[in-house]
Amino acid sequence: MQCEEKLEVFENGFKDEKFNVEVRVLGGDGRKVLLALIYEMYLPEYGPEYVYPFECAKEFWGIYMDPSEIEGEEVKLKPIKFTTDQVRQKIEGMTKELNVNVDVENAEVYKTKEGYLVVGKNFILDPKGRLFVFNKPSLAKQILKYIWKW
Repeated sequence: MQCEEKLEVFENGFKDEKFNVEVRVLGGDGRKVLLALIYEMYLPEYGPEYVYPFECAKEFWGIYMDPSEIEGEEVKLKPIKFTTDQVRQKIEGMTKELNVNVDVENAEVYKTKEGYLVVGKNFILDPKGRLFVFNKPSLAKQILKYIWKW
């Protein structure tokens, strides 16, 4: 669905040519995280009263979400020093379930209360088994602010 001249929203992600951003989610529902990203991207242009691309995406996905809910959490993460075979196998098992091939070898792995968080150059595999794939490495920080909330 076209939500803005250059923003296209689809079932499991969005593509925005204005900001040159594309994000897809596999393995679970990450649409609220995507909504938060869309809101954050377009807030400066539209202002807090009515962010049209955010409202359009909400309607397309059938999600009720108030803009006041969009508040990121800064989480302090420390990467594990050594990735054991057991950890590697668990992570590889998660990616095989999703039927994707991502570069886990060069990614940062973090141990959280919920499980393992893997952050690569262009992906995040969260402990819930959701894989966020994106085209800009800078999006990782933005996504990490919201994955703990939803």
